[in-house]
Amino acid sequence: MEDYVYILDYVTTGIPAREQAPVSFGIGETEFTLLGLIPKPGVSLTSGERIYVGKEKEKRKKIDKVKGRADYDDLSAAAHGELPYVILDIVRNNEAKFINFFNTCPAITARYHALELLPGLGKKTLKKLIVERRIKPFESFKEMETRVKNLHHPDKLIAKRIEEELRDPNQKYRLFTRSPVKK
Repeated sequence: MEDYVYILDYVTTGIPAREQAPVSFGIGETEFTLLGLIPKPGVSLTSGERIYVGKEKEKRKKIDKVKGRADYDDLSAAAHGELPYVILDIVRNNEAKFINFFNTCPAITARYHALELLPGLGKKTLKKLIVERRIKPFESFKEMETRVKNLHHPDKLIAKRIEEELRDPNQKYRLFTRSPVKK
């Protein structure tokens, strides 16, 4: 269960043929769970806004009810457009968590490493990354870029992988997200 979500879209008129009341879409900051949300009457929600949706209903200032999990295809077009930016914000706001991933992620098989799942990370960069993390664990994205040549914007590599996992329900390996909703 996610305690905090980032708002992707707020549809005040509802979604034609699906939902007539105001509805919002959000993404959880811990497991990147996509959620449908019912806002409290009269509240205003902004894309990218971080809000509490946890179990303690008295702490919820803007959300009346969590409708449930959503799949990528359930999101509005505006939510699709906002998703890459919000994911990148979440990654940057939780840098230590993702630095730990770079420092500790294992090989998946004898010939395939979890880091190879990051889009745009080549074999040479992968090998250098593994060597460098053995010498000294990384402490920041900036330090990673300094120590590993040809590694640019590791935060964006993570964000792109998260978006891929959310878009494709048939991903064989999930590094950061929950399995999609079974329909």
